[in-house]
Amino acid sequence: MNGTMSLNKSKDRSASLSAWARYWQAMKYAGHVILHPFDGFWDMAHEHKGSVAAATTYLALFLITRVCKLMFTNFQFINAPLQYINVFEQCASLLIPFLVLCLANWALTTLFDGKGRFRDIYIAMCYALVPYVLIQLPLIFISNIITFDEASFYYVLMSFSLIWCALLAFVGLMQVHDYGPGKTIIFLLFTVLGACVIIFLVLVFFSLLSDAAMFFTSLYREIAFRLY
Repeated sequence: MNGTMSLNKSKDRSASLSAWARYWQAMKYAGHVILHPFDGFWDMAHEHKGSVAAATTYLALFLITRVCKLMFTNFQFINAPLQYINVFEQCASLLIPFLVLCLANWALTTLFDGKGRFRDIYIAMCYALVPYVLIQLPLIFISNIITFDEASFYYVLMSFSLIWCALLAFVGLMQVHDYGPGKTIIFLLFTVLGACVIIFLVLVFFSLLSDAAMFFTSLYREIAFRLY
């Protein structure tokens, strides 16, 4: 009995260690992806090199970096009134459009021979955010030790990180769906349009839901007033 329990505990420990090992391998794989995007995203989509856990970690780091940038960047380089910054609103303003874009891309490409699943699109887009974290997080510290006359250095690195992320997202979607460059550009434009439509429909739905709730509340009050 004791031997069986010890064996089960050993198996559980080995499985836990194996899960952590796969997680760290997926985290470290981001280094290969950002430096060799064509091979990296291809292996990610077809050999499952990345993971949802690692991708979500990088997405969380992206959101943390954005909030830290607003709060701790030198006032010479950013105009963000700290007293009005709401951390949850800032995160939601980036997270919701990000997920909607992933959903819109999946919905559209599924209809037009796209090979990527929603999982693959999500992982590729999250890994494409890695340069933002690697460059902009140190820039928060750098902004506090350089003068405004040296701002060109700051803005060049900031622009470089955004361009790098955009190129990675483009290559990632191209490899995930097995599209050519031209078709990828077309579906990126349709993805933005589709995301706008989704957001519009969600806003209309909640507006109608709010109006319906107000109507039934007013109706209940009117009935209660007449009866009592």
